[in-house]
Amino acid sequence: MADPAAALATQLRNIEARTGKTLTQMRRMIQGSGLVKHGEIRAWLMEQLSLGYGDANTVLNLAKQAETSGADDPLDLIYTGAKAPLRALHEQITALVDAFGPYEKAPKKSTVSLRRKKQFALLGPATQTQLEVGLNHKNLPAHPRLKVMPAGGMCQYTVRLSSAAEIDADLQGWLRAAYDAAA
Repeated sequence: MADPAAALATQLRNIEARTGKTLTQMRRMIQGSGLVKHGEIRAWLMEQLSLGYGDANTVLNLAKQAETSGADDPLDLIYTGAKAPLRALHEQITALVDAFGPYEKAPKKSTVSLRRKKQFALLGPATQTQLEVGLNHKNLPAHPRLKVMPAGGMCQYTVRLSSAAEIDADLQGWLRAAYDAAA
């Protein structure tokens, strides 16, 4: 069975690519329209952004969710409270991966999946003081920092980080190997 969250993430990426606007920009457009009723806003989105009925409805529902939750950025929901300081580590790792080339970020409830043709890494808080990096690669060399995960999971290894100093050449190499293997 297909993953509904992944399907929604793909739909949103396609909408953003077609319109050239992020969800945040579309939400601000909706707010600035002065419209209130769901059907009126949906029709307005269809006209303004040349969206189909389903895409306009999805944008509207996601915009309402973001407004209700008070978050434009999925990371705002993941890194809250005591876990908020871990966001800086998350952003440093994604900046490192950004240098590798194109990939997609698929936010989940408590993690963000980094994907090419398949997931190559998974980022999210493990504890209030540690960020966990899941690595999807079958043959990384043994290392004391790498925790081998049970067979059948989405990631074969995990690494936990507490500080930026742990974002080193080893971690960069593991991420690069996983990135390359996901092509």
